[in-house]
Amino acid sequence: MANSETLLWNDGATNPDEILKAEVNKDVTEVLGYKCDELVLTCKSGTQKYYFNTKLSVDTKLFVNHKFGNWYDFVSKSNSLPLKSIVDNGQFTLESVATEVKEMKLDKTFFDLPADTKTMKSPY
Repeated sequence: MANSETLLWNDGATNPDEILKAEVNKDVTEVLGYKCDELVLTCKSGTQKYYFNTKLSVDTKLFVNHKFGNWYDFVSKSNSLPLKSIVDNGQFTLESVATEVKEMKLDKTFFDLPADTKTMKSPY
């Protein structure tokens, strides 16, 4: 949070949500020149829509323990990264759209927190 010196984190291996139904719709939209299929996850929390193209594939085994936000459910069904997503859970609607696709390798230090950073598990 911008008004806090403490960084909050969530356990990505847990997920309080539950998927009730999953359906794939073919060739629904286009993002950055990629024709995208749509994966709709109907959940206890609301609806999650992901738009993807299998040319942007991902090794799903890398995410087997990333259950938070139904992420593993998405990647295991699409085998891809999303170019667009819409999450509607009754409290808010969050839409994310890719603005560029660029292959790169990130150095592990990219994920290092600054020295003396305070962290705390999110209470939510």
